[in-house]
Amino acid sequence: MGLRGRKANKNPPVLSQEFVQQNHADIVSCVAMLFLLALMFEISAKLAVPFVMLQYNVTVPATGFSEGSADHTTLYHYGIKDLATVFFYMLVAIILHAVIQEYILDKINRRMHFSKTKHSKFNESGQLSAFYLFSCIWGTSLLISENYTSDLTTLWKDYPHTQFSFQMKFFYVSQLAYWIHALPELYFQKTKKEDIPRQLIYIGLYLFHVAGAYVLNLNRLGLVLLVLHYFVEFLFHISRLFYFSNENYQKGFSLWAILFVLGRLLTLILSVLTVGFGLARADNQALDFSTGNFNVLPIRISVLASICVTQAFMMWKFINFQLRRWREHSSPSQHPKKKVVTTKSKISKKEKENGINGTVTSNGADSPRNKKEKSS
Repeated sequence: MGLRGRKANKNPPVLSQEFVQQNHADIVSCVAMLFLLALMFEISAKLAVPFVMLQYNVTVPATGFSEGSADHTTLYHYGIKDLATVFFYMLVAIILHAVIQEYILDKINRRMHFSKTKHSKFNESGQLSAFYLFSCIWGTSLLISENYTSDLTTLWKDYPHTQFSFQMKFFYVSQLAYWIHALPELYFQKTKKEDIPRQLIYIGLYLFHVAGAYVLNLNRLGLVLLVLHYFVEFLFHISRLFYFSNENYQKGFSLWAILFVLGRLLTLILSVLTVGFGLARADNQALDFSTGNFNVLPIRISVLASICVTQAFMMWKFINFQLRRWREHSSPSQHPKKKVVTTKSKISKKEKENGINGTVTSNGADSPRNKKEKSS
């Protein structure tokens, strides 16, 4: 397949660390192909199906079907076999990551000639902007098809929401697979040690909240919050991509700053409305693992606390980011005049001493002696 490492001048030893990093996409593609080939044989198909296909499907009567249409529909719930499905689609995410890197981002990097710092940030924003855009479009189509936007009470009505549509479950499986794939990518992409803690924090937060919404049957609320959050993050990373190509570009960051604050407020409002009021007033408030009911006070408090702490942490990072940007923009306007004055004063002194043009430096003053030493 030749996605990574084919243009390298050196051929590292097979199965060495450098070999795995250069050819990880090809290796992962072979592993994924084994699961697909296993589906072709009856003996191995039973083992391969949980990895490739969504599990725990149930057939229920369809509501509001028209004449001539099917009178039943297939829904899904979650279980331990979903870990196998997440693992397979994690392999798919690694392959797609390598395709975007090789055929899009690397070509742009070669044209723009970025520094090493900008190179890594450009790759990060390029990968995340593609994922956020795809997830926003997919999540928005789900919100429309499931009619979650027309009536907010659907976020907590008839809880627990233990049954998913195919698209809803596949969306959550894909989200978990993507954020799990980001962990080995830290090794494959040779991430700098100083950048690893920051990336581990946001990867862990994504996994914690997506898995929490999935396991606690808060998938409807989780879908709304993810779409809202992903849209704001997409705007930030696409603005950063434009900034790398033109450092005078600032409009995207200004719009992102406004939407970021509004996004945090909407996240808190929807969370309190759903968990603090909607589920708190529901009749079924007894912990029951068999029915998937987690609507009890300690869990509700934990959910709200985790959301509030995460939003506060993001606002703290946002304020620090804005302060850093303000200092970067204000520092050049405060110091140039001082620099010009000092250079002029130094040049004037040297002009008086050496009788040479204002471009004279210490090297220029010593140059005659250097020439004599060289000639001798």
